[in-house]
Amino acid sequence: MSRAAERLRLLISHLDRSPDHIKAAPTSALSVSYSHPQRLRYTVDNDLLTPEQRLSYEENGFILIKNLVSEEDIDGFKKEFERISRQEVKVPGLVVMRDVAIAKSEYVPDQKAVSKLQDFQEDPELFRYCALPEILKYVECFTGPNIMAMHTMLINKPPDAGKKTSRHPMHQDLHYFPFRPADRIICSWTAMERVNRQNGCLVVLPGTHTGTLQEHDYPEWEGGVNKMYHGVRGYDPQHPRVHLEMEKGDTVFFHPLLIHGSGMNQTQGFRKAISCHYASADCYYIDVKGTTQENIEKEVQEIAARKYALGQISFEDTWAFRGRLVQGERISL
Repeated sequence: MSRAAERLRLLISHLDRSPDHIKAAPTSALSVSYSHPQRLRYTVDNDLLTPEQRLSYEENGFILIKNLVSEEDIDGFKKEFERISRQEVKVPGLVVMRDVAIAKSEYVPDQKAVSKLQDFQEDPELFRYCALPEILKYVECFTGPNIMAMHTMLINKPPDAGKKTSRHPMHQDLHYFPFRPADRIICSWTAMERVNRQNGCLVVLPGTHTGTLQEHDYPEWEGGVNKMYHGVRGYDPQHPRVHLEMEKGDTVFFHPLLIHGSGMNQTQGFRKAISCHYASADCYYIDVKGTTQENIEKEVQEIAARKYALGQISFEDTWAFRGRLVQGERISL
């Protein structure tokens, strides 16, 4: 057993034992008797995460890794984003999104018109992010060795146009996903430049990953809401929150039930980040009809039918054809 694994075993046994399991020993140390150590729920056993990191993720639902992605890689992703925004390259299946306030103004084929790229699995340069070894080694801590890249985004949060539309409502990512189990899904989110409260960093509610999937819908915001930006209905606004201020290359990994969002970009520049949602290839699809996810199923199906002219398409199929194996064996998804 490695030193880290032994430390973790001792930490877990310390947390799990009751007072009557602690017995005085002839020496000044304490000896502990227990029947079996309890496995941690949210991470798998390997030697990458420290015991402290694993226990922090158990409690909070996210973990921040500093300086994980190189400046060279991020600059490459940024250049590819600019090429796409200038319409110098066409990417099959790519969804180009614009802020509702910006979309109403005159369109200019430049990066300032684009607020998000979604589903870039057919772009070799951007998708390279999803297969970076330094990312996957952490992803495996949550999914296990067989890994599917299921959802890709490059966010270009624009300067707010005065209507607060650059905000992203508080939400749980699992609302969008018709596959389970939730504990084997993980998001990696990498800052492509300095991210702080002024330009709209991520805001998370620690510990909310231990709850259930909440009802989501469009918030009733006066300035309008961007397409697909559903928000949690009825979360506790007094819940403690953490603003994740990050430097270029820093990466946060978080659970799909963690309630999170982002504030307005109050600067004159654009705030960029690149992200991928991964799932264990052992995950399975579920039927969301009759659940709180039925509204997003209908919306996704309508968009997919218009985009691909396929008529009726199942929610499951919209995910199955976007998913890409990035490590191990494709089993179920």
